[in-house]
Amino acid sequence: EVHLVESGGDSVQSGGSLRLSCVVSGLTTTSYCLAWFRQGPRTEREGVAGIDSDGVVNYRDSVLGRFTISRLNAGNTFYLEMDDLKPEDTARYYCQVGFRVLYYENGYNHCALDVMGKGTQVTVSS
Repeated sequence: EVHLVESGGDSVQSGGSLRLSCVVSGLTTTSYCLAWFRQGPRTEREGVAGIDSDGVVNYRDSVLGRFTISRLNAGNTFYLEMDDLKPEDTARYYCQVGFRVLYYENGYNHCALDVMGKGTQVTVSS
């Protein structure tokens, strides 16, 4: 059974930085997608950043240039480096893995996201 555990959430001031981690266990394949999502107090869940099974990365426009998704040494630990944080980044952040490609767009494989962690809270004050 696949498990994901997120960590690294905290309360910071606007302009600050955080690094979130996601450790994935229980995998039986090396071909999978991983994505970070978030859900704020008054917003629906939205995708933030992802790495597809080919290692291609993708970001939502509002975090482009501020957030960086990465993978540690081709292993099962992923990071979301978040710089220049803004109050609108306040949310609970979740990582999710998926094993099926739904569609291909602009060089990135969008996957069905099958397993999700419990999340880690990020709060940014102005």
